[in-house]
Amino acid sequence: MAAPRLEGAEIFRQYGPAYRDTHDASLSPQQQRALHAIELCRTAALGGHVAQCDSCGHHAISYNSCRNRHCPTCQSLAKAQWVEDRRAELLPVESFHVVFTLPGVLAPLALQNQKVVYNLLFRAASDTWLRIAADPQHLGARIGFLAILHTWGQTLLHHPHLHCVVPGGGLSPDGQRWIACPTGFFLPVRVLSRLFRRLFLEGLQQAFDHHQLQFHGQLQPLAEPQGFARLLDRCRHTEWVVSAKPPFGGPAQVLEYLGRYTHHVAISNQRLLTCEEGNVSCRWKDSRHHNQQRVMTLDAAEFIRRFLLPILPAGFVRIRSCGWLSHRHRAEHLARCRQVLAVPEFPPPAEPPPLHWTARSQQLTGLDPTLCPQCGQGPLVHWQTLLPLRHQHSRVPPGVDSS
Repeated sequence: MAAPRLEGAEIFRQYGPAYRDTHDASLSPQQQRALHAIELCRTAALGGHVAQCDSCGHHAISYNSCRNRHCPTCQSLAKAQWVEDRRAELLPVESFHVVFTLPGVLAPLALQNQKVVYNLLFRAASDTWLRIAADPQHLGARIGFLAILHTWGQTLLHHPHLHCVVPGGGLSPDGQRWIACPTGFFLPVRVLSRLFRRLFLEGLQQAFDHHQLQFHGQLQPLAEPQGFARLLDRCRHTEWVVSAKPPFGGPAQVLEYLGRYTHHVAISNQRLLTCEEGNVSCRWKDSRHHNQQRVMTLDAAEFIRRFLLPILPAGFVRIRSCGWLSHRHRAEHLARCRQVLAVPEFPPPAEPPPLHWTARSQQLTGLDPTLCPQCGQGPLVHWQTLLPLRHQHSRVPPGVDSS
């Protein structure tokens, strides 16, 4: 039998308390909450239920999930639901994947000013798309796209960048026709890069002028106008990376991509290899060497520190729709796009009664969580509710499988 897969929660349960004791003063409230939630995820502390197989009598415990958006274990169902909701928004045209990346020199500033800098990243990228696409010298159309913020790299170091998924074309200014881009090419990345750099640095200067930025530790010299001006001047003379991936072959590939990237956390359980003697080993892709698979080993405290770096401020929205995909007029614009493309209108979603979580899980993942893992035949029937430990006064029945 294969050894059970290592989960991130096991690492946090083993080393998280000691890490908090040592680094408590430097952790944000969001990092504290995420660390605590992941430690308790699917443990007796959150409660759960005991189920019994109607066929073989097997008992199994299912503990509740923490549902924290940074938890490596809790995103699969939310991801599947979100992707399914996007299915109706896909158009039968070639789609493109473009990444906007902040230069490394700005990463420390972004880490200390996450809301300001990440909102500016979204705004600068969105304005860049809309301006260049509307220019008759390029496409001359109104476009819509999705933007997804990632703030980490393969080695878990801070690396803010924006993934954009863009249909290959847009509506004419009068909304009467679809303007398609050339096959395999959307907009020139060098033009996008230059405008993105200018818009972002202009917004950063405005944030500085309005005293919206904070500077702590080694960044304190930037609080002076001369120091900040030198930083911006350095950025102006740096080539900013806007990279275009190969275009998607069709809507099915777009959905597959969205499933991988939308609810992705800093590191998934699939990349974890071992946690032994205070060290964590995991896989990573070396993009500088043709995406070769490599293994890195980190001290557990360093692994936790890197994992916590991308945790976002409370309430920050990291998946945004822009252009004619923005929420206010999305349905109207999508209907118009389908009309000018002469494709059937996507049927409106039905309004079925709310599904129980087990039915929804089976519908979205194809796995039946009510099927007995012991005999594979009988259904698991609810037998006992387990309250969270702070409310629980009864013991778990002896002999019950909690794996």
